[in-house]
Amino acid sequence: MSEPADDFSDIRLAVIGGSGFYTMPGLEEIQEVRIETPYGLPSAPIISGKLLDQRIVFLARHGENHQLLPSEIPQQANIWALKSIGVERIIAVSAVGSLRKDYNPKDLVVPDQLIDRTSGNRPATFFGNGIVAHVSMAEPFCKVLREDLIEAITTAQENSHNAGTYICIEGPTFGTIAESHLFQKWGASLVGMTALPEAKLAREAEICYGMLAMVTDYDCWQEGQQPVEASTVAKVLLSNVKKSQKVVNELVLQPYKPRNCSCKNSLDNALITNMNLIDPETKKRLLPLLKNKAGDK
Repeated sequence: MSEPADDFSDIRLAVIGGSGFYTMPGLEEIQEVRIETPYGLPSAPIISGKLLDQRIVFLARHGENHQLLPSEIPQQANIWALKSIGVERIIAVSAVGSLRKDYNPKDLVVPDQLIDRTSGNRPATFFGNGIVAHVSMAEPFCKVLREDLIEAITTAQENSHNAGTYICIEGPTFGTIAESHLFQKWGASLVGMTALPEAKLAREAEICYGMLAMVTDYDCWQEGQQPVEASTVAKVLLSNVKKSQKVVNELVLQPYKPRNCSCKNSLDNALITNMNLIDPETKKRLLPLLKNKAGDK
């Protein structure tokens, strides 16, 4: 097991790779890091390296060999580990199904809203067990990071859509036709299995979170067409992953800007429990999240 590097001070961006996106081509000076967390080990080793002379980290969401179901992903460990090394922004690359005629397979989407249809089996918060916090999720994706992603996609000249509501289902099975039609009535544009609780945990950790969604299929709502199958998705993944890697490169080339969004202060008005009354073990467990909050409440 590798030990964490002594200094991660120049790392601000993390890429979480979804289905098909297991490596980050172009990384140089690579270091593989395993970080122990109070929630166990992350999905895979965190890969640190230089991309276009900028240091970033990469994490394979489903594991190095895609061995983790959506509900098995240790998302608390993933986000805690990234927070502990100073990550400020996360780009989540995710394969999704389309619920709209104009969102075609191989298109890229930068969603702006989420609907949670997971079944409650996934640990969805860092809080509890002696400390209470209620963060705002009215806008689940960082506005500034979304703008940066849209600019990067435009520069990369890829077919894309600048908004959409992502509905997160439990999986691992794909949905029914009735569910697909219901989600359309709710105004959802995309269906996937991994955005939650990832986005919620990132917000609790005060990390900017943006998604680059890769459309692989039309789910099962279109009459006369074959319902989505894993083999169908796999055929589109390779093309989508290459596009996503191209967009990440363009994002990395953008000049660094200090964060001026509300994500970095999302806990300021969320913590309910008096910090002076929280037991030492709880503070230790949440140290990366609370290290600048001591005495505030």
